[in-house]
Amino acid sequence: MAADTPAPYYAASAEEIALFEHCHAQELAVMIKGPTGCGKTRFVEHMAWRLDRPLITVACHDDLSVSDLVGRFLVRDDTTVWQDGPLTRAVREGAICYLDEIVEARQDTVVVIHSLTDHRRLLPIDKTGETLTAAPGFQLVVSYNPGYQHALKDFKPSTRQRFVALEFDFPTFERETEIVAYEADVPRATAHGLVELAWRMRRLEDRGLAEVPSTRLLVATARLIACGVEARQACRVALIAPLTDDPEVAGALADLVDVALV
Repeated sequence: MAADTPAPYYAASAEEIALFEHCHAQELAVMIKGPTGCGKTRFVEHMAWRLDRPLITVACHDDLSVSDLVGRFLVRDDTTVWQDGPLTRAVREGAICYLDEIVEARQDTVVVIHSLTDHRRLLPIDKTGETLTAAPGFQLVVSYNPGYQHALKDFKPSTRQRFVALEFDFPTFERETEIVAYEADVPRATAHGLVELAWRMRRLEDRGLAEVPSTRLLVATARLIACGVEARQACRVALIAPLTDDPEVAGALADLVDVALV
């Protein structure tokens, strides 16, 4: 473990820490599936700390290209120089490369990771003619939200089968209360009330909400309350407004807040 930096806080829900450690030891790529804000990224940060590996994170999107991941030639002072992309840096350094929301990337971009997710552990760089062998400690980790509408893009089956899949969900009530209280440094009673409110809101998933409130939103709300923002206002700006622009849905959520904060 990295002794010179504090561990990123993470409260385990099952055997995910041990499973990830086994995958790392066996040089297996990992796919983390779960709803937005349930702790996927924090888990990866925590595991990089536990394993004492550098962590290189890439936020995937529609315009992400192979060059964005692998690298490109740049002109500097009338000289052409090669600049490694984040994936190439991770391969050279033996880092954990975390591709967040991988399904947002184009399929022709995702293909570049194939030779890194099997026994070869190779990264061909066509532009330089190099073929890199991943340094010891390198691991590819990807995440996505299977319930989100964009997940319709999904992986090709041939890509999915290159990963060990860890399935995440929102924490249990008690564990989520513990997380919110710790992360926001608020009394347990405050955290308990916000988590109870979130659980009520999550029952509205099929009534106009594209996504339900995440643990991340609860922590943000609790932090505003901790610094003196009135609770209803904190819920309005940090919990309701990020979830919907629909006045009727927002009104229904505000009613839930009023009931919960009586």
